[in-house]
Amino acid sequence: MSHPFALLANHAVDATRVELEYRDVPADQLITGPARVGTAELGSLHGCSIGVWEMSPSVTTDVEVDEFFVVLAGAATVSFADGRPPLQLRAGSVGHLAAGTATTWTVTETLRKIYIA
Repeated sequence: MSHPFALLANHAVDATRVELEYRDVPADQLITGPARVGTAELGSLHGCSIGVWEMSPSVTTDVEVDEFFVVLAGAATVSFADGRPPLQLRAGSVGHLAAGTATTWTVTETLRKIYIA
């Protein structure tokens, strides 16, 4: 999702305070909720999109894009449909999700992360 915000070169922002555009999670991805997702694209680098993503407490499913991320706040568990061990996420967690991976996100505290995809 595109956002009118753009991080200028040689500048910095507090990603914990960046205003996000919110939308409801589509009903076919919702297990328990309601769930809201907020995003703000900060810019791009070498063909990768960089932004802020946030989700309210809920349980949802997704099919991932290739993404690296750093959790800024909140808590969640990401479970994998193929049975691999789940990821326990909290502030400071750094992760990589592979494109096409089927996941279930159990967000227990509003989760905010920086993504590079």
